[in-house]
Amino acid sequence: MKNSLTVGDSPQLVAGRFNVLIVYFSATGNTAKIAQAAETRFKELGADVTTYDITSCAGRRKEIDFEPYQAVVFGAPIYSCRAPRVMREWLKTLDGQRKKASIFFTYGGFGVHPAHYSTRQILEERAFIVVSSAEFLGAHTFNLGGWRAMEGRPDASDFEMAKQYVDITYKRFTGEDDEILGELEATERTEEQLDAMEKFRFTVLTQFPTRDGEECSMCLVCEEICPGGAMDAASGKVDGGKCIACLACVANCPDNVLKINDMSASWLRKLEMEQETRESIQAKKSRIYV
Repeated sequence: MKNSLTVGDSPQLVAGRFNVLIVYFSATGNTAKIAQAAETRFKELGADVTTYDITSCAGRRKEIDFEPYQAVVFGAPIYSCRAPRVMREWLKTLDGQRKKASIFFTYGGFGVHPAHYSTRQILEERAFIVVSSAEFLGAHTFNLGGWRAMEGRPDASDFEMAKQYVDITYKRFTGEDDEILGELEATERTEEQLDAMEKFRFTVLTQFPTRDGEECSMCLVCEEICPGGAMDAASGKVDGGKCIACLACVANCPDNVLKINDMSASWLRKLEMEQETRESIQAKKSRIYV
């Protein structure tokens, strides 16, 4: 499908400049922070940069014209070893026009692969040329329910890695380095097994976000940002069939009235299952793939 609309909030692109588009999905803010750091560094290197948030349903409904951009960066969190399903489905609608592209992910310390591999597959099937990828640590989504994974991340070390990622990627975008992304770690799991893993999130999130009768300012942020179109602001309740357990509504509620179940016990079970400790999780480092 040819994308026909230019990003509405993009700055005036300057002829002759190298124009980079950063498209990101960020439910709880981690990916947005890395996208902002990447934008800053690209600009320092001389590029013009447009950023576009596709977290909400409305953001993904708006088609993007890639024609004015020489390269595109896609950012996403990792949910159950892959990019969120709603983002994967959106990526499959794009026309890459043989544009160079890069990928970055944020994650809370568990289960990275095959996110890089599977997302690259989608982008290459849509005619993008993927030149690099990276992963950055960020506070786990379920910290909102009592987990303690990657508290305080991304931190200075992650932002420094983001800078290095952009330095490498920009050289590949401009052709100063003509390499593309090398081989990535795949998985022996089938699509059916990976799909089943996505449902694990709902063995942890057993109470969908709700106001439970509490008063709020009816700002509608929860409904507008919800990636699955699951939140009804008027009732303060979620359609469980549409919820993707991203907790964007909880993280972004200015009145702090949306509640979920206490996940503290599942945090301890998760550490045991993964044979990790809080300290071993916290010691992990962001990584660049070239």
